[in-house]
Amino acid sequence: MPSPGEVSSVGRGAALAVRGVFMDRLASFGIIFALCFGTIALAEPKPTPEVGGIHPYRGAILVEMGSGKVLFAKNEDLAWPPASMVKIMTVLVAMDAVAAGEVSLDDTVVASKWAESMGGTQVWLAAGERFAMRDLMQAILVGSANDASVAVAEHVGGSVDGFVARMNAKARALGMNETEIQSVHGLPPSKGKVVDLMSPRDLAKAATALRAYPEVWQWASTKEAPFRDGKFTLRTTNWLVHWYPGITGLKTGFINLSGFGVTATAERDGLSLVAVVMGAAGKRSSLGEASRLLDYGFETYRIVEPVKAGADVGAEISVSGGTESFFRGRAAEGMRMLLSSEEARDLTVEVRVPGQVPAPITQGQVVGAVVLTRGTDEIARVDVLAPRNIESVGLFGGLW
Repeated sequence: MPSPGEVSSVGRGAALAVRGVFMDRLASFGIIFALCFGTIALAEPKPTPEVGGIHPYRGAILVEMGSGKVLFAKNEDLAWPPASMVKIMTVLVAMDAVAAGEVSLDDTVVASKWAESMGGTQVWLAAGERFAMRDLMQAILVGSANDASVAVAEHVGGSVDGFVARMNAKARALGMNETEIQSVHGLPPSKGKVVDLMSPRDLAKAATALRAYPEVWQWASTKEAPFRDGKFTLRTTNWLVHWYPGITGLKTGFINLSGFGVTATAERDGLSLVAVVMGAAGKRSSLGEASRLLDYGFETYRIVEPVKAGADVGAEISVSGGTESFFRGRAAEGMRMLLSSEEARDLTVEVRVPGQVPAPITQGQVVGAVVLTRGTDEIARVDVLAPRNIESVGLFGGLW
């Protein structure tokens, strides 16, 4: 059996061929998949997440969603079947269509015979049944409903094939280089078809792109919800929603070909993380490894945000010879940095503005700076700007 590195280094066609041989052999021995072993050596202040040097998954990644910085990675570019995690892309493309005004979450979606025929996890749609698009979107994210995925795809894209084309176009636009999507649900491919492929890095990018849509995170963090007027209850497949502090979503996945996987997102104190685990031996293992990655991120890193863009900063500045006597400067841009806990210690924020400036003053004029330092080292600097125009009073203006 080829190593993960060997699979990721070959061409796409060769990778699929290898995977086909791989599955044939596994079927003959009655094995689902093999574990990947390795060690991690990252220059971080704390040990990286590992158990005795063994990584019980095929690939994983931990990313800070605000900056896109990779905090941990193991086989992060390995193309691997995402199973139901492909629905992250289904939801993303559907929400893009909503944002573009092509469709509305209030649209009535009519289930097709093809949607009705879907197997696996489902909400048992019957051909001709009508649901609001938002209800089907919730069924996709909370209940991982394959039939709802098809119904939404047909409504948005006109056909499943048309929608899949949009999914692949979106993947290319996001730089998801290992992604080749064949379905909207992630089920095992039928005879003669090929399996969906995504990498841990690609799934992290897709999850990060969903930050643009607040509705998604309401669904993704829902433990259970009524469906079909309460006759059916959607229950989340992401058990982390029940117990992990700060969890915000997102999606699990499993087919025999892929093993167990999860894309998990969480936020604490302004630090937003996404952890992706693919190819774990069991669901508890995948969720446990994802929680370990998130724990590592929250324990090791901090978001430092001493100033926000447009915020008033510093003391009032006196104006000499102007139509106004005082003003407060405003930060030209935000100062937001991801730092290790060690780096975040002993930081000093100083607003450097003069006590007085002469008129006239132009809106946007640089009048000072916000400076972040550690000891004698300057870490970052943001300009302080005048918030408005202030005219001079004129030669005799001060005498009347």
